[in-house]
Amino acid sequence: MGDGGVRNDLSGEVHGPVVQAGVIEGGVRIEVPRPEVPVPRQVPADLVQFVDREPVLQAIDSWVADAGGAPRVAVLSGLAGVGKTATARRWAHSKDGGFPGGEFYVDFSELRVQVGGDVSAGVSRCLRALGVEDQYLPKSLGELSAMFRSRTAGERVLMVLDDVTEPAQVRALIPGGPGSVVLATSQGRLGELIQDGARLMPLEPLGTEHGLQLLKDLCGEARIAAAEEAAERIVECCGGLPVALHVAAARLVTHPRLTVEALAGELADEHRRLDALRIGRERAVAAVFGMAYDGLPEEDARLYRLLGIYPGRRWDAETAAAAAGTTVGQAQEQLDSLETASLVTVVADGRYDFHDLVRLHAREQALRTESEPERAAAVRRVVEHLLTRAGHADHAVMAGRMRIGRYVERLGEADEALSFGSRGEALDWLDGWRGELLSAQRAAAAHGWHRQAWELAEALTALYLNRRYLNDWTESGELGAEEAAADGNPAAEARLRALLSRPLMDRDELDRARAELETALARADESGHTLLRASVREFYGRYWDRCEPSRAIATYEEAMTFYREAGDERGIAIGLYFMGCAQEAAEREEALGTLQDAYGRFLAIDDRRMGARALAAIGGAQRRLGNTDEAFRALEEAVEMLRERGAVHYEAHACEALAEIAAERGDREAWRRYLTRALEIYEAGGGPRAEELRRRLTASPEPTDEAGP
Repeated sequence: MGDGGVRNDLSGEVHGPVVQAGVIEGGVRIEVPRPEVPVPRQVPADLVQFVDREPVLQAIDSWVADAGGAPRVAVLSGLAGVGKTATARRWAHSKDGGFPGGEFYVDFSELRVQVGGDVSAGVSRCLRALGVEDQYLPKSLGELSAMFRSRTAGERVLMVLDDVTEPAQVRALIPGGPGSVVLATSQGRLGELIQDGARLMPLEPLGTEHGLQLLKDLCGEARIAAAEEAAERIVECCGGLPVALHVAAARLVTHPRLTVEALAGELADEHRRLDALRIGRERAVAAVFGMAYDGLPEEDARLYRLLGIYPGRRWDAETAAAAAGTTVGQAQEQLDSLETASLVTVVADGRYDFHDLVRLHAREQALRTESEPERAAAVRRVVEHLLTRAGHADHAVMAGRMRIGRYVERLGEADEALSFGSRGEALDWLDGWRGELLSAQRAAAAHGWHRQAWELAEALTALYLNRRYLNDWTESGELGAEEAAADGNPAAEARLRALLSRPLMDRDELDRARAELETALARADESGHTLLRASVREFYGRYWDRCEPSRAIATYEEAMTFYREAGDERGIAIGLYFMGCAQEAAEREEALGTLQDAYGRFLAIDDRRMGARALAAIGGAQRRLGNTDEAFRALEEAVEMLRERGAVHYEAHACEALAEIAAERGDREAWRRYLTRALEIYEAGGGPRAEELRRRLTASPEPTDEAGP
């Protein structure tokens, strides 16, 4: 190609806008389109039978209409079963299309880990729905809430927050956009929220007129009208609570020969009421649940009782079968019967759930009827079942990672029905069942089943290493380490304490992380497990990366000694990579050689993802040494390898480094190309650097003006 020629090649896969040009005169302004993210529409379906909440719906309308521009907060409070959730959903669906920025739904009863629930998990869930990927989610609740307000600042959105128990759960999810609405339900009034401008809207039980209307809607107008006086007694016995009226109506519907008068007589019998279950001071509705329960065949009643002590909130037919010790087919038939009786409900993901009042009744029946050994056996079967499923998921997500527990090795042919088709499917299952798995771990610990408790903690790290649930991870890790110690298993204790250091460091609890790691070191050395001793030192090195890079280098060198002794090629490569990064941070001469050694070893074991990360680090080391051409070539190759493996988070960092080198060279086209690619990645994942990169691309035609990160 002669002087003045322009090479204008384009090869490979292209993501985002590309400019191909010879000579560009003047500044260039590039508008990078934001990626399309589906608008969240999360509020569950409305209930068909719905009566007597028009005054409350109108009150919400009036409150929202008077908002001006500020977000409005309304709290629907009242007794359990009074219809708060149904009212919130009805109002949300009546405004279909009224919230172009999205309609979000957070059920804090699902997220509840401790009293009050995991607020951070609720905010994180909403941010994920807005397209923010896990690696870009901030660490603290304050930062999460600030990001949520920023992401909703220009949009009118609806937040439906169900079963709130703390004002913080509402405050953290008040959006930033004008005209937005927060609709929360709570058994308490949450008066503190008045300071935040909230309107408290208590819901009372249904009166006789509207209770009768609900029975007519459920059972048929003629049947109830023909025995209206008896039907009024049913409404009275149900305390005007819709949940109880639904159960009573199901009895009439499924037993056509049962008269309204006979049902009213059953409910009026004071001796049939269970005084242990009361709502408020005077209203006893346990009789209606007891009546429905008494009408069940014994095998259905037994499953109902055992589900009352189920460690978790939701279950499927397989888990119900484990609780009862029956086949899945038998459990499914019994669940169908319980659903027909309105004692269980099917939720959006296909699993089953109790209303809180029904759960209390089922638990009471279990405590009265089942012996303590029978109850413990049912819980143990559930724990073992969930551990088996978690083992399959862990294996699908993490493949051949080091494990101290033998739960994966114990998986047999009989468990194949519980296996997963892909890593993503397994990770989604762990995410959806995380509350049940943590509850099972707690139950195992409470019963003194030490092995099951710590094995569940180890299996759950397959989720926690990939999804940011720092509070759950901390609790699970602490409990697992304690149970491993109680089990007399120093290797398991060391493994779990080392893993526990990760969420603690992410929460900036560095002193606690160091204490856990130092205990882990002692237990690992006590165990004599060579690979574990190496792994714990690698974790310890990552702690020192945060605090004292020179000490990190020495710690990685110790890890390398044990990795070599164990003959673990991947461990050797990873240890070299982290050691090389620590050496580079300390500007040590040997950093480049260490990273090149790691890169070669990763390629030898066909780990191109980690190899690409090592190559990107090599590019950084070459740049520090002044070898700009070598740095650029290494980073370009790393970008291709990272893109090939789908590691876009690391690809974005490498693209920014390439843009900086291009800026130093005065190569405007390359600067824009690489910065545009980095922006595309951050925009797609909701990364916080997107705004800065967009500003630099659109505001500055000269890359040398602001080339730094």
